[in-house]
Amino acid sequence: MKYIVCEEPGKFELKEKEAPVRKEGEALLKINKVGICGTDLHAYAGNQAFFTYPRILGHELASTVLEIDENPQGIKAGDNVIVMPYVSCGKCVACRAGKTNCCTNITVLGVHGDGGMQEQISVPANILLPAGNLSDDEMAIVEPLAIGAHAIRRADVQEGETVVVIGCGPIGIGMMKLAQVAGAKVIALDMNDDRLKYAKEEIGVDYIVNVTDNPVEKVSEITGGDLATAVFDATGHKGALEAGPDYMAHGGRYVLVGLSKGELTFLHPKIHAKETTIMCSRNATIEDFEHVVNVLNSGAFPTSSFITHNVDMTEMIENFDSWLKPETGVIKATVNF
Repeated sequence: MKYIVCEEPGKFELKEKEAPVRKEGEALLKINKVGICGTDLHAYAGNQAFFTYPRILGHELASTVLEIDENPQGIKAGDNVIVMPYVSCGKCVACRAGKTNCCTNITVLGVHGDGGMQEQISVPANILLPAGNLSDDEMAIVEPLAIGAHAIRRADVQEGETVVVIGCGPIGIGMMKLAQVAGAKVIALDMNDDRLKYAKEEIGVDYIVNVTDNPVEKVSEITGGDLATAVFDATGHKGALEAGPDYMAHGGRYVLVGLSKGELTFLHPKIHAKETTIMCSRNATIEDFEHVVNVLNSGAFPTSSFITHNVDMTEMIENFDSWLKPETGVIKATVNF
């Protein structure tokens, strides 16, 4: 079977190898489509945390079951399935508390172990969810939307509150829509006017603010001086991460979803005065995946405009560099396998 491997930063290769043999407790899957996410882009660029090479990337997967044992989910051969790509130990302190998303021994497909950029893959059967009537496109975006769903749930976003989401990339856009589903008003921040236009016209956010144009003042004006009761960073950029509390109301929550490799610095008196709750949001749990499936089934998310680029496996390598460039207009790229 064919597969694509990132041999080292900046270098992909299309190769062939034997198809995997399914082990007991695993399911053999045919990969139909793979979504390209920030983790893949950062891994290719050589600035992804927790990463080693060579690595088969890909953890946003649309797949069909080829082989599987009898299982509690009732999944059988021929079913389309969503892969929750976080393999947890089930025994550590986090897993015992139901926080499998931050298992102390977690292995994420395509990050800590090889992922789905291959025609077939064998994975633990207990990380699969029935896809029902979802299309390949919808299956391939469940995981990134679940990242956003987890952050929204972690912050306990309430109906009627006003939130700021910094970064109109795929994760940020997902959070914006899911915050709206939770009943919040959304202020989108970015420095790219095209991304902001997308957030306004396709996602329907309430307000857009370009961060190059007095953003704190603009957020203050929008909120009548209160600022936002919850702020989410979806950039992973050091400067943006450190500026996040500036948009937050007194008594608010600041949620770090984007991941930076370095140290962050906050002025303690400033965050102390607001009695800031700072929390990180990592990966997602089964509840988040199920919520996203329901949202997609409801038709509330604009999948067709969200996926801006799509190529076949044999064309991915020649196109990948362009997906790193904002001027190409990419929001979500996908690859057909």
